[in-house]
Amino acid sequence: MKTNAPLIATLLATALLAACGNNPPVPDWQMNAQSAIERSTAAYMSGNARVEAAEYKRAREALASTGKVDLMIRAELIRCATHVASLVFEDCAGYDKLSQDASPADRAYAAYLSGRATAADAALLPAQHQPVASASSDTAAAGAAQAITDPLSKLVASGVLLRAGKATPQILSGAVDTASAQGWRRPLLAWLGVQAMRATQAGDTAEAQRIQRRINLITEKPI
Repeated sequence: MKTNAPLIATLLATALLAACGNNPPVPDWQMNAQSAIERSTAAYMSGNARVEAAEYKRAREALASTGKVDLMIRAELIRCATHVASLVFEDCAGYDKLSQDASPADRAYAAYLSGRATAADAALLPAQHQPVASASSDTAAAGAAQAITDPLSKLVASGVLLRAGKATPQILSGAVDTASAQGWRRPLLAWLGVQAMRATQAGDTAEAQRIQRRINLITEKPI
């Protein structure tokens, strides 16, 4: 399974260009790091923890060889973003260890992932996330997230809104459809779980059972 790379490319681009200015031949560490991050992300989204850990270790080793903290920070933020996309809301421990050396843009993105971005942070975010962070209402934020075309970025934005308590039913259905279209098992199960929980809370037993049958199909349990 191939992971969509725009989010990864966006987050790494500035740091990588700064590390390799004046258009020299692309060094091995750069190619190795980016491909390992993409493979790690793909493995995480498919639910393969073993491969994800191994590929991320390769990425860290490649980036560490440069001694550039900004590259390590971007890699940690990418990893945290995939967790948010999959509704794993936890501290971004790898980033936290390096945060004292983070740039304003990286600090803004970390705040965004935690659901605590301010209006000042919004202007420093990757372009696709700025309308989500600066939206004046939950409805506007949902519309901005739904307008994102990159699947991984869309799931990240949707996860941010859920973490901040701003996710509308349209956000949930959009996230489910996005994860399903990409074949991303981990986030699909997570978002379906939220849909099932909300259906149960609303007393819609038929809908909750329908969603559970879909979850059973994904996890290969008898329907």
